Amino acid sequence: MIKKEVAIKKLQDNARIPTYGTEYAAGADLYACMEDCVTIQPGETTLIHTGIAMEIPEGYAGLIYARSGLASKKGLAPANKVGVVDADYRGEIMVALHNHSNMPQTLESGERIAQMVITPFLTASYVEVPELSETVRGEGGFGSTGTK
Repeated sequence: MIKKEVAIKKLQDNARIPTYGTEYAAGADLYACMEDCVTIQPGETTLIHTGIAMEIPEGYAGLIYARSGLASKKGLAPANKVGVVDADYRGEIMVALHNHSNMPQTLESGERIAQMVITPFLTASYVEVPELSETVRGEGGFGSTGTK
């Protein structure tokens, strides 16, 4: 397990620093930071403030995923499925939560709304070529490697 320091700035007094649920959790919980409760109607997407900004190290990105409990119990998950926070972004971390359920769902300030995984990434240098190398799979996609 690699530990890397990530600088966090609270933008609101009641903002909470991300926390890990267990010693080996990959994602740190992000918390809602609002003055009042927010109700998200069925099929609606609402931007939820966290009240924090962070300085993700160069060569890393923050990937924002759904919290399984919030998704399964309330039907709330990030609208873009996985949010990407780049290392050069210094604004407030916000989560666009979508209500997939058929009931209005209410969030309170301080509630865990998503989880963030800080992960290294590779910046590719794309080079156009006339042909690609051959593989056994070739151009097969969308279920082409499944069992018969």
